[in-house]
Amino acid sequence: MTPEDAPAAGASPAGGPGSRPLRLPVKQLLLVLGVVATAYAAALLVWGDSPRASLARLGSWTGVQAVALCLLNYLLRGLRWRLWMAHYGRHFGWAKGLRLYLAGYAFTPTPGNIGEAVRGLMLARQPLGAGQSLAIFGAERLADLLCLLLLCLPAAWWVLTHGAVRAAPLFLAGLVAAAVLVAAILLGLVLRYRATLRYRFAWLKEAWHCLAVRPLTWFALTLTAWAAQGVALWLISRDLAVHLPLLTATGFYALAMVVGALSALPAGLGGMEAVLTGLLVAQGATAGEALTITVLTRLLTLWLAVAIGVVALLYSAAIRKEISFR
Repeated sequence: MTPEDAPAAGASPAGGPGSRPLRLPVKQLLLVLGVVATAYAAALLVWGDSPRASLARLGSWTGVQAVALCLLNYLLRGLRWRLWMAHYGRHFGWAKGLRLYLAGYAFTPTPGNIGEAVRGLMLARQPLGAGQSLAIFGAERLADLLCLLLLCLPAAWWVLTHGAVRAAPLFLAGLVAAAVLVAAILLGLVLRYRATLRYRFAWLKEAWHCLAVRPLTWFALTLTAWAAQGVALWLISRDLAVHLPLLTATGFYALAMVVGALSALPAGLGGMEAVLTGLLVAQGATAGEALTITVLTRLLTLWLAVAIGVVALLYSAAIRKEISFR
């Protein structure tokens, strides 16, 4: 047995190459959910004002810049995943690591994005054990939550200084306040009782070990990645003559993402859109402008990733033979 074939330290027997951790119809369920979520996105696009005109904006210089920022988000988060995979002895080149990471986006439209947890399980050679794959997924979500909460601060300041709580519908203000509070409490509880949680949940202990690997690196990658998509929202808003400060736009996006994540709906569908549209209307945008901005933002920050993920998944499985569905 060569060192390359040896299992990584701490690997469970279930993670061996001969095991089949996906015997249950998990993949079929994920594909069904993905189709349903895609149909939802298409309906949302048709519902918006002048969908063709909205899509045409993606071909403008502003649209190109927004696409580039979203691609930067995928790249930076891919580097973060590659860093944590190396922690388990899976060392990939830049191109291969990014391709395998992007393939996981094909399963993003699942409740809580849990479908992305299969990235390590689907590797054709040296797949991760279920606990290790969940550990990386948990580390990703904790890192995302921390950085998104930090990016929410400008939106919180905007709420306090612009009377947005009074201007917004009561249910929206309550939803946003509750979501931020719940997210902060959850993060605080994880930090406060991390020793107990790590003892009771082995995968969470492993997730904490992932977060201990070069923390400044993953923090910088994560914060920059989510800020880039916030800037994309700002560019789209400016192109539609909805003017708001850059930090406020980033805060709006982060706040909507937190609410969507806590809804546990596939990719936060519905919750994220409702909050972002409501915040933009409270800022002064018309309902049509706010909905158009929201749809374009979701196309770039979610559905572009899903489309790229499907291509990367098929290419990695059918041509490169790096991913196995068995």
